[in-house]
Amino acid sequence: MARRAIQPPPLRLDDLPMFATDRQIAEAIVGRDNAEQWMRERLPTLAGKPGFPAIDDFHGGRPVALVARFYERYLGTASSSTTALPGKADASQWKTKSRSRHPG
Repeated sequence: MARRAIQPPPLRLDDLPMFATDRQIAEAIVGRDNAEQWMRERLPTLAGKPGFPAIDDFHGGRPVALVARFYERYLGTASSSTTALPGKADASQWKTKSRSRHPG
């Protein structure tokens, strides 16, 4: 009886290291079977879009957290959290002390 090779579970962006190769990112986004095609046909387009992170030469990969953030915005799945976008402070979220600094 022939043994079947057990396939490892699919990769997710959350499974990747902080900096990942394009191949790892492709597998996490579209799966192992479609990764090669995605890298060849889709990645060149994405790499030219504003907000898609470049490869960090020092670390040898793309920052996975920024890839995830790019896709959240691209797909419109970003949660409406209280975190302001860079350069856009929301003063209503600032905490204030309940007591005065200067005793009066």
